[in-house]
Amino acid sequence: MQFASVLTGSEEVAVLVDRARGVVPIRDISPGNSGDLLAVIRSGELDSIIAAADAAPDSWFASVDSVNFVAPYRHPRMLWGIGLNYVAHAADLAEAVPEEPASFIKGDHTVIGPGEGIPIPVQSVRTTAEAELGVVIGRYCRDVEPEDALSYVLGVCPVLDQTAEDILELNPRFLTRAKNFPGFFSFGPRIVPLDEATAVAGSLAEVTVSTVVNGTEFRTNTISNMRFDPAYLISFHSKVMPLYPGDIISTGTPGAIHIKAGDVAECRIDGVGVLTNPVVAPNQSQ
Repeated sequence: MQFASVLTGSEEVAVLVDRARGVVPIRDISPGNSGDLLAVIRSGELDSIIAAADAAPDSWFASVDSVNFVAPYRHPRMLWGIGLNYVAHAADLAEAVPEEPASFIKGDHTVIGPGEGIPIPVQSVRTTAEAELGVVIGRYCRDVEPEDALSYVLGVCPVLDQTAEDILELNPRFLTRAKNFPGFFSFGPRIVPLDEATAVAGSLAEVTVSTVVNGTEFRTNTISNMRFDPAYLISFHSKVMPLYPGDIISTGTPGAIHIKAGDVAECRIDGVGVLTNPVVAPNQSQ
């Protein structure tokens, strides 16, 4: 069962997505539960909600094609990004692969969902889009070892992480500013449990991630070619600070590509989904 949010009128409502049966609002399955997916994740009641959905009649489910997916939630407590995590991408930038994860934090004001515009900042003349695998934490996680880390994962999702590359090149200490413009973190359309995400590839290591712009695949790589795999990243950051349900680690891109207003950026991840966002001029994100 996958996790998402859809637009119902003017309200964003948490849903479960069954590949065979379609979409059902969580509050229909569990009356009294919040319509906000992040609150549901934090509630610790997902197992019982999924069990109730499995037992629900097919008539409760709507077609996936009949709904409009939005960001799964808008206000994650923590967004970790990882730089230079694919060896090939580091070579693209003439950078050495870091000996430890090169991580940074993004604010929730950067969050957008499928179909929303990525605005090019007025301060930047060279912005990039970067397709990434996002890892969503499902339960409190502190000081865990890599061999246990994936048991703390709710699921994975497509991410488009943006960078004002020209600002970053002025000084590497400008990383926070270069990464934190509005619209610089898109995720969705669904959070997919690991067993579903790996059903096609066979393992998380063999899942492929592609950065695509205007329908052209710019760069594709597999998780196995990361310097630090998702389990290591979870373990490493859990030893920096606690990770909480709904926190997201965006695990790095196989390749960044320059974008401009009028482009369409995509993250494609086999077995997980496709995230698509138009690129717009400043102040035209809606």
